[in-house]
Amino acid sequence: MIDPLVNELAKEYTGKVKFYKLNTDDSPSTPSKYNVRSIPTIMIFVNGEKKDAIIGAVPRSTLASSIDKFLQ
Repeated sequence: MIDPLVNELAKEYTGKVKFYKLNTDDSPSTPSKYNVRSIPTIMIFVNGEKKDAIIGAVPRSTLASSIDKFLQ
């Protein structure tokens, strides 16, 4: 449901932000490491440190705002 939106944002932010997707079935230890309790969860990292998490299917504007606050 959120995949097309993330793909769209990845194109829009090319060169500014790197987007990665993780299949939790293939990597079950990673969600535990970051206390992911719901899917989808989008995490924002800055220099390898988790700075924010967006949980659930949210509007495009919410995701863009969350990303933009770390690009300034």
